[in-house]
Amino acid sequence: MASNQGNEQGKGAGSSQKASESGSAKGTSKRGFAAMNEEQQREIASKGGQAAHQKGTAHEFDSEEARRAGQKGGEAVSRNREHMAEIGRKGGESRQSAQRANENRGSTTARSSTGRQGGKDEDDKG
Repeated sequence: MASNQGNEQGKGAGSSQKASESGSAKGTSKRGFAAMNEEQQREIASKGGQAAHQKGTAHEFDSEEARRAGQKGGEAVSRNREHMAEIGRKGGESRQSAQRANENRGSTTARSSTGRQGGKDEDDKG
């Protein structure tokens, strides 16, 4: 019996070693909470939050604390210069495309209103 248990333990260790080796080649495999789909994770996290509130140990941010946390997050993101440059480029592109769209609408409206007025004048004259 003991020899079987030793073999089983050896198999388990070998298989986990193989799994970790293959996992490192492909990336680490997800286990436990990380392996669950998003809906399951939300459900479990929600239950934990509800329990903490019922127990009275849940942390609730006041507005000042939330402001400081947001500021820290913004500072952390802004340290990544490449990321900030990408955000700026996207904003500039978006603004340019919005301006072009407005210019096109303005010229189309001016043309169509001129055309309609000319049509009315001809009808009024006739």
